[in-house]
Amino acid sequence: MGARKKLRAESIKEANKGQYFAIMRNCPTSPRKMRLVADMIRGVDVLKALDILKFSSKEASIKMEKLLKSALSNWEAKNDGKRPEEHNLIVKTVQVDAAGMLKRYRPAPQGRAHRIRKRSNHVTLYIDSKEIR
Repeated sequence: MGARKKLRAESIKEANKGQYFAIMRNCPTSPRKMRLVADMIRGVDVLKALDILKFSSKEASIKMEKLLKSALSNWEAKNDGKRPEEHNLIVKTVQVDAAGMLKRYRPAPQGRAHRIRKRSNHVTLYIDSKEIR
């Protein structure tokens, strides 16, 4: 690894030490469907977001709920088990990016084949307190 690349990686690590987040990689749901769920909880109180995801009918909300619980447990681990209810936590950022795509073929009439693209995504979720530091 080059010197500049190493310094950049170390600066990113230092910046992430003060933030609370969780990352889900290669989730087998299309990014478009996951963004619909991400838009429902962006900027919302964490406990309210958990309720929204729990009672949502979308399948992507199950995976997003698990990710939010992971971010919340990361926050609790860094804050020595403090209660999240007392700190006004909100979902600061939810970022959904496209991941790899599985390409498959489905038989079609007259000897043809149609391409099926099975999409997946990466989701990054940040939580933070409402108070500005």
